Amino acid sequence: MCAFEYGLASFALQREKQKLIILGIDPGIANTGYGVVEAHANRFISRGFGNIKTSPKTAPEIRLKQIYNAVTDLIAKFAIESIVLEDIFFSKNVSSAFVVGEVKGIVKLAAANADCSVTVYTPTQIKQAVVGYGKATKSQMQKMTQALLKLKELPRPDHAADALALALCHARSYKVLQLRGKYMQREN
Repeated sequence: MCAFEYGLASFALQREKQKLIILGIDPGIANTGYGVVEAHANRFISRGFGNIKTSPKTAPEIRLKQIYNAVTDLIAKFAIESIVLEDIFFSKNVSSAFVVGEVKGIVKLAAANADCSVTVYTPTQIKQAVVGYGKATKSQMQKMTQALLKLKELPRPDHAADALALALCHARSYKVLQLRGKYMQREN
């Protein structure tokens, strides 16, 4: 192999390494939204999105197991490398907060079992990364998600749209987080 061919092969390998497959999860016990985004530099491709639904007639521990199994299947199906969750704040409905916390916990467990990284973003960080404005409306988020992923229609249902926005947030932010981590290591 000549030097030029080796350089092209090395360049192709580096470009492949820049690809990241991200699973955004909008946790909920009845509806857990998911969105899979493949990121190549500044190009984003939707690989799939939807809802993991569980029945309120089913025991809570079985519902959590169903969500765990579905997330595990998504990780394997799409070769997920990174999982993203929203850092949700509840001030009024504490029981909802506990249930969402349980779902977040089993998602983190599925990620750990698959050696996937987990990143958590605040709602403001997500809006800032996707729309460029930390107080963007849900409608603005959905329209920008549609535009960035070149989707023919607005992503639906809402939980899936939120999960896609989470994945996009990470796709647009993870390099900065990596650089910050390297910089912080040098400081110590």
